[in-house]
Amino acid sequence: MMHDDQVNIDIDIARHMIDDQFPQYRHEHITSVGSSGTVNAIFRIGSKSAARFPLRAMNPAECADMLRSEAAAMVEIGEHCLFATPRPIGLGEPGPRYPMPWALQTWIEGEVATPHGLSGSTMFALDLASLVASLRKADTRGRRFDGQGRGGHLPDHDDWMAVCFENSDGLLDVARLRDLWARLRELPAAGPVVMSHKDLIPANLLVQGERLVGVLDGGSFGPADPSLDLVVAWHLLDRERRAAFRSGLQVEDLLWKRGAAWAFQQAMGLVWYYRGTNPAMSALGRSTLARILDDPDI
Repeated sequence: MMHDDQVNIDIDIARHMIDDQFPQYRHEHITSVGSSGTVNAIFRIGSKSAARFPLRAMNPAECADMLRSEAAAMVEIGEHCLFATPRPIGLGEPGPRYPMPWALQTWIEGEVATPHGLSGSTMFALDLASLVASLRKADTRGRRFDGQGRGGHLPDHDDWMAVCFENSDGLLDVARLRDLWARLRELPAAGPVVMSHKDLIPANLLVQGERLVGVLDGGSFGPADPSLDLVVAWHLLDRERRAAFRSGLQVEDLLWKRGAAWAFQQAMGLVWYYRGTNPAMSALGRSTLARILDDPDI
């Protein structure tokens, strides 16, 4: 279990609920999808669909509202993203063995990106720059950052970072990391919000060869700090390819450093929290922190 409040869901429960509520899929082969993801359990249905079951317990009505909001965001990001994104198909209802609503969406073919697999590919770096540029072009329609998670005011995360530093003692060079956060949190705001994926980690990107072919988990697409999606450079690229990514987007210094700050904030929560339950996510945190600490511009 990755979370104290994690809900049990396995292939048998998922298959029963899919067959019962969406009988058109009764003759499709259903398989569990191995993933380093931490929010949903994923089950593939045939070759064209997938079911996503939230892992953390929540009120069913609130969960349904969340899934409907995510579905609307998935439609919106699909209208602007240069790369394939899943489209919502429908919502499932709670059942006797799984107590919350869940979602059906289309399946996107591709291999899940890894922190080091294409870190030396300039072609991939430029694809990532094109992705971020395409999302920024979407109209915010007057919306503001909703205050949830990353993408707002850096110092708002001080309490969480204190928890992370305390729990990382013995795992990381906490003194050096505290000093870096003390500097990063003081960076001034970097301009008006833009539309952002908000979670461009390797697990949410699909590749074929050296090319980006798909973008997953777009349910949080919305207005945020224009530097937020720059975290992808720190999660996925080496120093030279980060420079290519930055040049492709023409990122100025303040925005670049704030991107590193958001990547730092995210990575600090991965190493200790998932150390025993999700080694891939914990390793992502370590590699991202190492890239930031090794960068003389940061």
